[in-house]
Amino acid sequence: QVQLVESGGGLVQAGGSLRLSCAASRSAFSVNAIGWYRQAPGKQRELVAGISSGGRTNYADSVKGRFTISRDNAKSTVVLQMNSLKPEDTAVYYCTTGEWPGYFRRTPYDYWGQGTQVTVSS
Repeated sequence: QVQLVESGGGLVQAGGSLRLSCAASRSAFSVNAIGWYRQAPGKQRELVAGISSGGRTNYADSVKGRFTISRDNAKSTVVLQMNSLKPEDTAVYYCTTGEWPGYFRRTPYDYWGQGTQVTVSS
C-alpha cells in the first residue's frame, strides 16, 4: 500500500523559511514522480512543484525562485524548501504521487498524503 506522510508545517513570519518533508513508502517512491500541492481556504488545490524519479523539476510561477523541491532516494523522502514566504503562501500543503510526461501530472489513481498546515503571518 502506498503511504505518504508530510511533516514540517507551522507558523512563520513573512520573509521566513520552512522545510516540508514527504516520507513515501518505497513502492511509491521508486517508480513515481512526487509533487506538492496546496489548498488555501475557499480556493482550489493547486500544484506547487513536482519532481520526477530522475530528479527533473517543475514549479508554479508563483513560487519560482523561492521554493526548491528535491528528493533523497536513500530515505524515500521529498523535501520542499520554502524561502521568502508570503502571506499568500498560507495553505494546507499536500504531497502526492504522479507521473512525468515531461512535467509533473497526477491521475485519479494517485495517492495523497494527509496534508500539513503552513501559515505565514504579515
